[in-house]
Amino acid sequence: MEARDKQVLRSLRLELGAEVLVEGLVLQYLYQEGILTENHVQEINAQTTGLRKTMLLLDILPSRGPKAFDTFLDSLQEFPWVREKLKKARKEAMTDLPAVTRQRRTELWEHSSVSPASALNVSTLEPVGMAVPKLTLASIFWT
Repeated sequence: MEARDKQVLRSLRLELGAEVLVEGLVLQYLYQEGILTENHVQEINAQTTGLRKTMLLLDILPSRGPKAFDTFLDSLQEFPWVREKLKKARKEAMTDLPAVTRQRRTELWEHSSVSPASALNVSTLEPVGMAVPKLTLASIFWT
């Protein structure tokens, strides 16, 4: 699952928990599509409340691969208002992501003792202060 989608699930976690998303076909659809294993379904169903079931599902989803978020959206046929809220949050996260990435990169450079321009020898594009060995076929095969 992409970092953006993980952030969407995290930011809406309490709202999603209040919806008790695991009652109905959501779990079965995720199982059918290979997002959840049989063990996941059993573990979720073993929880005592709908809130705990939903929270466990939200804990499991981010580690279930690149299709997990979209498949989760597809599973929410019984909860179209939730699906729309997730889609909207995802779209907003997509437009915010480049600015956040630029800001984070700037913050990293500001706290670094090395400036972006001085980190590379511009004439050779090699890192400054690091010896880069010259490799030849002779040095690889005959040494």
